[in-house]
Amino acid sequence: MATANKNLSEYDKTKLPDASEYRFGVVVSEWNDKITNGLFTGAQTALLDCGVKPENIIKWDVPGSFELIYGAKKMIETQNVDCIITIGCVIKGETMHFEFVCDGVTQGVKDLNIEYDVPVIFCLLTDNNEQQSIDRSGGKHGNKGTEAAIAGIKMVALKKNAENKNKTIGF
Repeated sequence: MATANKNLSEYDKTKLPDASEYRFGVVVSEWNDKITNGLFTGAQTALLDCGVKPENIIKWDVPGSFELIYGAKKMIETQNVDCIITIGCVIKGETMHFEFVCDGVTQGVKDLNIEYDVPVIFCLLTDNNEQQSIDRSGGKHGNKGTEAAIAGIKMVALKKNAENKNKTIGF
């Protein structure tokens, strides 16, 4: 299991780019809100800890994980953000719904990254049961929301460095 080998929830902010002027949009699914609220808290805490101003974190709620794509698209088009973090949780049930939603959100986030020049970070838990989701939203395996925030900071820096034609991009 990848989580057992590396926990990105533990980060060294001194090795991260200065995020004090970055604007983040966070689109959060209301479905499985016990989990998604924990993921949002992890993302928000990490962003603030890394110097992002509270007023530069815009949170929008959407009904479910499938709606993350539309919410992210509208946020990109209207909110002048440097990065979007999409947060959702789909727990496997007894029908194919799990596979369809997970695949649709995965492809949708990929499409947004291709269509727009704004990084869209994928923070969708796709677990077999609720306990796995709890463990990854602030439990024993850390917080994937924290990891998404750190990835977002790094991707904004990558974009800005690339726009400045820096030949070496690293953290």
